[in-house]
Amino acid sequence: MLPAVIVLACLPVLALHCAADLCNWTGSGFAAGVDRRIVLQVRLRCTEGLVSWVYPGQALRVALEPNLSSIRYNTVCIQPSPSLSGASVFIERAGELELLETEDGGLTGRQVFCFRADGPHSPVIYLQAGTGPQSPGMWVRRTVGFRYELLRNRSVYGGLESSCRPCNDTELLMAVCSSDFVVRGYIKNVFHDSRRQSSLVEVLITKVYWQRSGVFEQQMHPHMSPQSWHGHIRTLLQCHVKPGDGQFLFTGSEHFGEAWLGCAPCYKDFLSVYHKARMGRRTSCDFPLD
Repeated sequence: MLPAVIVLACLPVLALHCAADLCNWTGSGFAAGVDRRIVLQVRLRCTEGLVSWVYPGQALRVALEPNLSSIRYNTVCIQPSPSLSGASVFIERAGELELLETEDGGLTGRQVFCFRADGPHSPVIYLQAGTGPQSPGMWVRRTVGFRYELLRNRSVYGGLESSCRPCNDTELLMAVCSSDFVVRGYIKNVFHDSRRQSSLVEVLITKVYWQRSGVFEQQMHPHMSPQSWHGHIRTLLQCHVKPGDGQFLFTGSEHFGEAWLGCAPCYKDFLSVYHKARMGRRTSCDFPLD
């Protein structure tokens, strides 16, 4: 399928630009069904949003052009809809298409796929519709699409060995005050997934300070402490995360219903940083110590 799509991208096509709000787009492929040369063109201006393509036609080109200040986002992650089977997903780099995933990849609504987007051009996601269930004169309602988020490089600190840039003391204090979750616990295991370009850190939690939603769940086993929690934290594969000994303070953000790692210092190291900041009146929030 890939050569056919590249040929399509290189030949003159009828570009149909579609209206969208700043973050989301919902549109129909009826026009593309009438003329198979048409490629729908969509431009989105946010760092996260949703694309829904009803009655998918020939092809859909989605350019992510967020209005950014000084913050540089160098990774794009997408979560395809469960109904994406029948369409192929490509990443456009310098005018050429790279296959990200096809209908044979066993996509589910829980999977998230990430790719680097630190080149000179805005990231572009390209969907090519398959043969679909409709026949001439008979259209069956079907929707394909994806959620997207633009991410900065995840930072890791302390016993989580990583090639990513570590958080300094100021960034750590800010992360504790502003993260979607702050929990304390141990690393049970780390699983690397080259297909998704991410690593999954399994953690046993002894203290949940706060979390935006229920990504960390309380243990219900009869032989475990009722104060024990369990969960998973994801980070980019390029960070080369490895298990570390001791107790950590995990902070980070939530994306697509999953926890993503931010700063993760050894808990004793965090206490030292926090006590010094309190003495110097440099804390932006009070952290509950026990």
